[in-house]
Amino acid sequence: MVSLVKKQLVQKLTAEIKDYPIVGIVNLQNLPAQQYQNMRKTLAKKGVVIRMARKRLLQRALDESKKANIEQLKAKIKGVPAVILSKDNPFTLYATIQKNKSIAPAKAGQIAPRDIVVKAGATSFAPGPIISELAAVGIKTKVEAGKLAIMADTTVAKEGQSITSKLAEVLKRLDIKPMEIGLDLVSVWENGLVFDAKELHIDEAEFAANITQAATWAMNLAVETCYLSKDTTDTILQKAYRDAKAVAMEAAYLTEETKDELLARSEQQALSVKEEANL
Repeated sequence: MVSLVKKQLVQKLTAEIKDYPIVGIVNLQNLPAQQYQNMRKTLAKKGVVIRMARKRLLQRALDESKKANIEQLKAKIKGVPAVILSKDNPFTLYATIQKNKSIAPAKAGQIAPRDIVVKAGATSFAPGPIISELAAVGIKTKVEAGKLAIMADTTVAKEGQSITSKLAEVLKRLDIKPMEIGLDLVSVWENGLVFDAKELHIDEAEFAANITQAATWAMNLAVETCYLSKDTTDTILQKAYRDAKAVAMEAAYLTEETKDELLARSEQQALSVKEEANL
């Protein structure tokens, strides 16, 4: 029979899941207790709540919440699970979690969080046994100026692959830290849609650059089509003035704005003719 304590826990979880518009699943496996506590405090300041429970109890609470399409989120539960609840949006939640992660060396048996690539280039190693150690994990080397150099970018582990003890040792010697210590956000539910964590990644610098470029294109298009607005009127009038003046100059049409330049041009042309004619 289900104990009263478990029933009450499921009821509490269900009520909280119903109350929050953003519901996520995190995997706490391999997360040190101190790091977990620090992360909870940081997220709590932003109104984000984390609730740990056994997998079966979390599944039941998700079911009883009756949220649309919640079964897809339930299917994402893995490792040492917890639910994460927020009233913000999935992208902000993901960014907050990522900003509070730290890097760490890989250990044998850990799963690669993404493709691990060793970049081509010089190393500090002198030729020796290290050559065979690198070759054992697929890294080709050559000798340059008395030191080993990696010949080409090499993917030594694919995302999701287990890291061997040999590879962990090589990465350590190369000072490559591919692991991240922090909350592992698996998936997030919002309004019946379920997003995997990788779908929530946004390169903020690239995003800002794209917005700037789009604004520039829009401004150029509005100016070219003479679409008047508070942002384009000054630019369009300046462009119209320059174009009108250019036409007047080509037609040698005297106005207050063109007379000085036309007279200067005429004088220059007259001097050129005089010089050519040796007058």
